[in-house]
Amino acid sequence: MSYFFQLVISGIVVGSIYALSALGFVLIYKSSRVLNIAHGQIIASGAFITYALTVFVGIHIVISFLLSMVITFFLAMSVERVFLRRLIGEPIISVIMVTIGLMSIIDGIIYMTPFGAGNFSFPEFLPKTPISIWGVSMSWTQLVGVVITFTMIGGFTWFFKASTVGISMRAVSDDQFASMSIGISVPKVFGLAWATAGLSAAAAGGIIGNITGLNFDVLHTFGIIVFPVVIVGGLDSIFGAIVAGIIMGLIQQFAAGYLDGNWGLFGTADVLPYIILLIILLFKPHGLFGTHEIERV
Repeated sequence: MSYFFQLVISGIVVGSIYALSALGFVLIYKSSRVLNIAHGQIIASGAFITYALTVFVGIHIVISFLLSMVITFFLAMSVERVFLRRLIGEPIISVIMVTIGLMSIIDGIIYMTPFGAGNFSFPEFLPKTPISIWGVSMSWTQLVGVVITFTMIGGFTWFFKASTVGISMRAVSDDQFASMSIGISVPKVFGLAWATAGLSAAAAGGIIGNITGLNFDVLHTFGIIVFPVVIVGGLDSIFGAIVAGIIMGLIQQFAAGYLDGNWGLFGTADVLPYIILLIILLFKPHGLFGTHEIERV
């Protein structure tokens, strides 16, 4: 039974990171109806900025973590201002192709740095002795990561539901022309959405890097792994991203713990999320909590 609960704890840790990573997708799609394919590269960039500030500059890792979120906030805002603002009103496929191009550019830039190849790890700053309760253990790094993740998710949820800017972003998502007619600046909302997504991506990258170590291939792969999370939860639902993230994390851990290596099965932890995605889309094409829009033609 302790093995089962250990898998549950591991699934919640992994799922919370998926949820935080998926937030960037949701934030951008919720305000602009754009799917950012380069989100995984932004996650990796945030993690390496934190590492560079900590190791090369000598700043404490907590301060580096906060600074990386600030830096990525403005970097993502700059990307939106330079590359994407000119495409407002253009076909969505044009914007998506631009994000694919950004993905390739960021890949190339990182591969030209020392971070492009090899494994790195953050300096230890938390106790090494894990927390054990009734035979179930969790490292301090995992605990801190989960606390930070749910704190940020709670903050983003409040931001969208209660703040003036968050409500403006929701209004732009529903109807850009109606929003402009009441004085909301659509370009500013788009820029803020990208900047906020960059901030959440940097946080996710720092947490992933501290738990799993820094490897570029692993980090930007998270941008692909969270696709099933976003689609299952609903592209425009923050709550859906949280629920789907936890579900996918638990499924992966149970598959790795009970199926991989048994009955000749291997790699089920990587395949099952996509199988679940296909099954859910058969019955809920808009995801578990996505908005089902009916357009009059």
